[in-house]
Amino acid sequence: MEQARQMLQHHFGYDSFRIGQAQIIEQALSGQSSLCVMPTGGGKSICYQIPALMLDGITIVISPLISLMQDQVESLRAANIPAAYINSTLSAQEVDETMHLASAGYLKLLYIAPERLESTAFLQALSHFNVPLIAVDEAHCISQWGHDFRPSYRAIQKLFTLWSQKPTVLALTATATPAVCEDIRQLLDIDECATVITGFARENLSFSVLIGENKERYIKNYIEKNRNEVGIIYAATRKAVDGLYEVLSRSGVSVAKYHAGLPEDMRMSEQERFLKDEARIMVATNAFGMGIDKSNVRFVIHYQMPRNMESYYQEAGRAGRDGLPSACILLYASGDVQTQRFLIEQTQDETRIAQELAKLQIMVDYCHTEGCLQNAILTYFGELAGEPCGRCGNCNDEREVKDVTVEAQKVLACVVRMGQKFGKTMVAQVLIGSKNQKVLEFGFTRLSTYGILKGHSSKEVSNFIEFLIAEGLLAVKHGTFPTIYVSDEGKAVLLGEHQVTRKEAVTVRRLAENDPIFEHLRLLRKDIADEESVPPFVVFSDKTLRELCDKKPTELEGLRNVSGIGEVKFEKYGKRFFEALQSFTESNG
Repeated sequence: MEQARQMLQHHFGYDSFRIGQAQIIEQALSGQSSLCVMPTGGGKSICYQIPALMLDGITIVISPLISLMQDQVESLRAANIPAAYINSTLSAQEVDETMHLASAGYLKLLYIAPERLESTAFLQALSHFNVPLIAVDEAHCISQWGHDFRPSYRAIQKLFTLWSQKPTVLALTATATPAVCEDIRQLLDIDECATVITGFARENLSFSVLIGENKERYIKNYIEKNRNEVGIIYAATRKAVDGLYEVLSRSGVSVAKYHAGLPEDMRMSEQERFLKDEARIMVATNAFGMGIDKSNVRFVIHYQMPRNMESYYQEAGRAGRDGLPSACILLYASGDVQTQRFLIEQTQDETRIAQELAKLQIMVDYCHTEGCLQNAILTYFGELAGEPCGRCGNCNDEREVKDVTVEAQKVLACVVRMGQKFGKTMVAQVLIGSKNQKVLEFGFTRLSTYGILKGHSSKEVSNFIEFLIAEGLLAVKHGTFPTIYVSDEGKAVLLGEHQVTRKEAVTVRRLAENDPIFEHLRLLRKDIADEESVPPFVVFSDKTLRELCDKKPTELEGLRNVSGIGEVKFEKYGKRFFEALQSFTESNG
């Protein structure tokens, strides 16, 4: 291992190995196949690059990520390590030249896409190489239980028949549940004792989930307050990416965008701008970021909830790769669930839909839990959760805890009386006393729980039901129409054996109806509406006027940060409302 440390210092400039690296390298050098599970930024590539330098022959690295191949090869060549890649970006002549270099012994590492293994001619050419080590990057792709299963990865097993002596195999991933780990080991013939998991906790990351925020306004304010920091904003759809990109561009933010609907040359150009810090913010779908080794990303914001925990952990983990404190913020709205359900149900592989919907529910639970967010992540990946992290949004939440046992019993009782055969929307409508046609058709108005939460909105009750699901008191049966039922823990609450507590909702300060500033602005709004022959709400809503009263911007540009004041209305009405605010303030001290 001393020679390995010397090579680490010489080629990469590090004095010592990180946790887990030395063990993996030692196993690889002794010919023992291994599974390596390390978080994003944990240094997985070093685990096969050092052995590749020390072993006779050429190491084959299988990766599905073109950008990662290119970045890795450029970095290796810069470190004076002979490496190359073969993927769809190369011409036939370039592939032949690379294969010639490999067969002549001029390369130490050759990166290939898994699809290459489906070519009999390519496999035959590989069989003539001296291959002591095969590194399988993003190894979760080989597992049917993985979040990004790729059938082409199953072709990796063909490699093992090419040589009389099977090469050592090193499987690497940042996101693998216990079931995925077991699948990887079985498919790649790796002993369980040769698994190295360094832990999923990222001590420099603070996770938070915000529910019910005005997403665009929050993001604009956050970027403004962190105007010198680099960040990635993930959205679920191309449309959302394009819309948010336009909003930020108009606000003067140096922003790039990336999604599969853009021409390839534009995607590469936008990626380059971000990597070179020419664009401070990247707005993207999950198509962006795999294999991007940008260390100074200070925050990752999810504009919409991802479809599963693996994707979230991988994307959020692109913050703080340099180890400095960084933020991972998820902006949740109930509509995110419908968006992800739609995307899941559009998949061509119908056999995976039920599994993906179950993973989606775990993400919904994560968004509604009031426990430590990092511990929720650790538990999902099969790691024993310890003390609360003390950094996440829930650990630092100072809201008071409220006893909601009675409210929980009302909801649980209603679910039981409805036969435990309906979804949360229908349950919420029964609880608030809705006269919805379906409620009437099923005769739910005759239930003793009908209208028992009258006075609450359907959204408030639906959010409370989500909270009960996250707490494990209600469970979800997945299908075309998901239904909810009372769990064993929920039955204990119904029987009065357990108490249920919940942190109070964050309250937004609202001004009284007779607020003199509000009345002053309302009169101005009426004057403008009369001039334009339109109803007053067409000019500005009451909500916008109340926010103006609350924020009292001290300069005209401050109106841009008020909900409901877009570019057009800012130009049309901004100056008059700002002057009205100023004159009122001056007249009333």
